[in-house]
Amino acid sequence: MPTSVHDFFWPDRVVVGAIGVPGARTFYLQVRARTQVVSIAMEKQQSALLAEKIDEILDQLITIEGNRFSVPTGTPIELVDNDPLEAVAEQFRTGAMSLGWDPTTAQIVIEAHPITDDGPDADGNDEWLQEDRADEPEMLRVRMPVGTARAFAKRTREIVGAGRPMCPLCGYPVDADGHTCTLPEV
Repeated sequence: MPTSVHDFFWPDRVVVGAIGVPGARTFYLQVRARTQVVSIAMEKQQSALLAEKIDEILDQLITIEGNRFSVPTGTPIELVDNDPLEAVAEQFRTGAMSLGWDPTTAQIVIEAHPITDDGPDADGNDEWLQEDRADEPEMLRVRMPVGTARAFAKRTREIVGAGRPMCPLCGYPVDADGHTCTLPEV
């Protein structure tokens, strides 16, 4: 069965958002082009790492002599998107992701693949890690112009950072119902 690819070349909207209360939130990467909306569930750490790596790629591109891609150093104000997620119908839960740069269109490219049940076989061979993912039912590919990518990374960092406050003593999250701080022995 061929893989169904949710491909977005010039999306109208691409954001990470979260649903739920801090400590029990589910994160989603949501993309919209006209009437097509795709939402995939992600881990908080995946969201944070995605934002970090997008900024790293953009920052590296700025250092190229002449910056022919017009990569902004900050987030263009007109691209800031603080609206909530649209209605969420989870397409799949994200497993492997890849991030790249397409210099022909000056776009960041995100590919997200669903979590699979595959794993090492009985002999311990990790053949399931190969790049060929012909057996997966679907995947998401999103291409974002540099300004949109900068705004995406900024919003994602803010969403990830809006979780539970951290204890100043032990560094662990403080739950709404309290926190027992256990400091390491000196």
